[in-house]
Amino acid sequence: MPYLLIAAGGTGGHMFPAQALAEAMLQKGWRVRLSTDARGARYTGGFPHSTEIVEATSATFARGGLAAKALVGPKIAGGVTSMAMQMMRDRPDVVVGFGGYPSIPALGAATLLNIPRMIHEQNGVLGRVNQLFAKRVAQVACGVWPTDLPDGAKGVHTGNPVRGAVLERAAAGYIPPGDYPMSVLVMGGSQGARILSDVVPGALAALPEDLRAYIRVAHQARDEDGERVTAFYADHGIRAEVLPFFDDVPRRMSDAQLVISRSGASSVADISVIGRPSILVPFAAAAGDHQTANARGLVQAGGAIMIPENLLDVAALTEQITAVLTNPEAAQKMARAALSTGAPDATERLVHLVEELAQKETP
Repeated sequence: MPYLLIAAGGTGGHMFPAQALAEAMLQKGWRVRLSTDARGARYTGGFPHSTEIVEATSATFARGGLAAKALVGPKIAGGVTSMAMQMMRDRPDVVVGFGGYPSIPALGAATLLNIPRMIHEQNGVLGRVNQLFAKRVAQVACGVWPTDLPDGAKGVHTGNPVRGAVLERAAAGYIPPGDYPMSVLVMGGSQGARILSDVVPGALAALPEDLRAYIRVAHQARDEDGERVTAFYADHGIRAEVLPFFDDVPRRMSDAQLVISRSGASSVADISVIGRPSILVPFAAAAGDHQTANARGLVQAGGAIMIPENLLDVAALTEQITAVLTNPEAAQKMARAALSTGAPDATERLVHLVEELAQKETP
């Protein structure tokens, strides 16, 4: 059996596409091992049981005091050495990194041993670890296109794998805005976003009465914001469901006439695969401003309107919401444009790259 070693860091953003690849490669008859750290191990519950999980020693300069930072180098070196010894005993056919500091040992050891390797980047700007290895791997599989890559790195657009529930609603028929109930989905990431809770209710309340009367809102808000957001909608006669988390986002998105959202990699992937007009507000503090980069492809295609966080206010958002919901033809065009940027076959593209790399001579 060919052997794939996947290395991924301890966040859902890194682990979800890693899980998608693991599932697909196991179905192809490959043996799959996941290398992560203790934090990443908490996200492995969804991985197939036949995936062997190993914990690697790594560290980051981003956390801890001076003493902790002084130990980062030795910890990483130890992790790379330990992983190299494991690889010499059981050599992978391919190593794939998905970002995060826990992926350093496997990618570092694969580089030392000249084992075929590639990385997948979920965002439009490379994370620190992927930036370190971008020119030392055969391919950078890009979840967002275009992705900012260093000179000499070879990138290919694969897209970001999406959940099965999203794929079930891929290219779902879009009902353009009209004089009937219209759904607006507001998402700020898994924890909601304070700025969206501050601005979106006021912007919807400021819509012309003949438009506002048809609006139905599903708003994801933080626990501490939920009560005031719910009260605001009720006070202004807007039907709204406000929750800290929606476990049926694919259904809600496919029912929506408009999505107002942060531009995290997974949100952008869902919007493009289902195909919905959106107003995107990138998180200004995101590392490398990667949420702006994530939104770029959708905006350039005409599928989304981007409002930078520092320009987001009630008047600006009301204007853009009105522009979408009072122009059915333009909204329909945005939905088609969003769909044109989607990659529902992202997992299959990743599989193809892995199989192709396994057939090549070691780079």
